[in-house]
Amino acid sequence: MTENNDAALTYSNYLKVDELLDLQKPLSSGPEHDELLFIVIHQTYELWFKQLIHEFIAAQRALENGETHYALGLLGRIRTILKICVAQIDILETMTPLQFNSFRDRLGASSGFQSAQFREVEAILGRRDPKTASHLLAHDKTRVEKLMSGPSIWDSALKYFSGRGFDIPKNILERDFTKSYAPSTQVQDSLLKLHRNDPEASMICERLVDIDEGLQEWRYRHVKMVERTIGQKIGTGGSSGAKYLASTLFNPVFPDLWEIRSQF
Repeated sequence: MTENNDAALTYSNYLKVDELLDLQKPLSSGPEHDELLFIVIHQTYELWFKQLIHEFIAAQRALENGETHYALGLLGRIRTILKICVAQIDILETMTPLQFNSFRDRLGASSGFQSAQFREVEAILGRRDPKTASHLLAHDKTRVEKLMSGPSIWDSALKYFSGRGFDIPKNILERDFTKSYAPSTQVQDSLLKLHRNDPEASMICERLVDIDEGLQEWRYRHVKMVERTIGQKIGTGGSSGAKYLASTLFNPVFPDLWEIRSQF
């Protein structure tokens, strides 16, 4: 029986290729040539967001268990996925404003702001703003709120640093995870000692800086892509478009790691 099942397994049915290729449904008449590209790119983003969530959760577990080398591999993979997310913008930018506007009116109230999975990624990274989930469907909102009520990847890293003997204040380790993390000079002092005395833990810090920089790079490229495509128009779904996106730039996810850079 097992041999027959193995023989029946193919590339196509294992990956559900037929179902996958049936998920692209352009709405424009014709349809407009570039709508397929728009759909494929954004569906691909959602798949990468799914993978990022999967990797972040595993990385948190590895950090909290003190598994340095496994955590390093996972954090490195996350950074590489973020690079791919940035690279996909190059493909989107092959679409001119006229080409996008040929089907933009079909998008109605839909918007990238409605990506529940990206909100999950933000929650894992430490964002604690209930308003970001307020417009989501009930089941999506529940997932985001659950992540916002638990430890972020930075909280897991602090637990890892504490486990290696560095002084992380108890009130920070046991803080209310539903609140945003506030930069701490005590944590920064410990991070400086860590960098000077624990090369492995220092590598964890640098991987986190890589991820922070990668996210900021993705945000910047996203802003410029939106400006290039729709200028300062209101975004799809009534969002403020490029203006809002620009306001998210240069806000580090792990401020303590950036604050110590000038103190080495």
